[in-house]
Amino acid sequence: ALHEGHVVSAQELTVLLQPVFTQNSRNLILFLQDTLSIDDFTYLGESYGNKNPFQNQVNKLFINLLQGILQSSPSSLVLPAVDCKATRYLLSFLQESGDWKLTNITNLDVSQLEVNTSKPNLLVVQLQPLLSQHTEFAKLYMFLFIDKIIGRLTMDLQERGIHFSVIYTAVRPSRISRRADVAWEFRRQLMATEEEDSLSYPPLNVTTGNDICILFYASNFSLKANNSVFIDLTNATFVTQNVDISSSRCSDINTTLSLKYTKPVNGISSLEIRFLMTNKFYGGSARNWSTLDSVEIVQDGGKFAKFNVSVISAPAEYSFHCQLVGTSNLYPARLIPSNNEAKNWDVFISRLQIQGFNIENNQFSYASDCTGFFSPGIWMGLVTSIVLLWILAYGIHMIMQLTTNSRFDDPKGPSLSVPQTE
Repeated sequence: ALHEGHVVSAQELTVLLQPVFTQNSRNLILFLQDTLSIDDFTYLGESYGNKNPFQNQVNKLFINLLQGILQSSPSSLVLPAVDCKATRYLLSFLQESGDWKLTNITNLDVSQLEVNTSKPNLLVVQLQPLLSQHTEFAKLYMFLFIDKIIGRLTMDLQERGIHFSVIYTAVRPSRISRRADVAWEFRRQLMATEEEDSLSYPPLNVTTGNDICILFYASNFSLKANNSVFIDLTNATFVTQNVDISSSRCSDINTTLSLKYTKPVNGISSLEIRFLMTNKFYGGSARNWSTLDSVEIVQDGGKFAKFNVSVISAPAEYSFHCQLVGTSNLYPARLIPSNNEAKNWDVFISRLQIQGFNIENNQFSYASDCTGFFSPGIWMGLVTSIVLLWILAYGIHMIMQLTTNSRFDDPKGPSLSVPQTE
């Protein structure tokens, strides 16, 4: 029994999950989402009252997703609030708790899923992220889509007669209620501290000896091959760290971050992604700059794709940060295909932060952002202000040119005659 407002700590969560490891069935499914709170279900159901045209779908979602699964299972446990630190490292804890056979389900095609019941299986399903800018209707459709994914996988395993346990959770809460007396304290925190707290997982690091020489972080790291095969590498890179970085190289001049994945999706046996960085001295600025020169993708050891990189550079003592990096023309930092094979790939990286030189205290240095000081909004404001000032100056100039009459006609006297010379 949990009292009102209690937040389950990492130690308490470990104790609560012990029955999952001691039972006869050792098949565990982890549905992992980026943000989720138990209030999401009730909020979506009550946001529009009785006028909500999707009220039936919401009720069906709530029954199928929560009540239906909980009531049909021999035992269940609902934890309304869990500490973020516990959920961030839940997957690592599960892997350390037993000799699991880890399977990452990324393409959501469960028809070809093979489960060997003779060994304990850990199936990790990375669900579609719920973005904060989504409308309530969009979030509702996303929940309905998630409901279908969970139902499809669980029903398939039940039809095969496979016993399993399910954990449905998220990396961080989607709704955080704060008291009014502490809200101002949160506002006064430094931005760097807030961004650090918002990280859902630690960055990937490459070490030489006891020192870290490369740090790499992204909130979303995904690719698309041939406009059809979607590959999400976020979980494998940062959460489970099911990636081989042994081919990475570090030096004072050239640094290469090599990420090798084995069978990231069906149809691709191996995938390697390389980030090639250089550290050069530029006389114009009289300092060294670190630059990400190119990104290379090697598929199945043969297909080689190379991308040139624009606008990814920073002083050698700094790290580099950019909100959006990829092949789209709309991103502030672009990956430009330099050969024909690269045209078959689409790359999307959000909240990229990378540093390959001069790492101190095993953490990122001050970040140089890809967004310049004069953003499009600032330029628009400046241009609009200049136009308004020009109109004001022109109006004042015209008003100053107005003159009044120095002579007036007297109706009782002769008519006033003004020579044209005046």
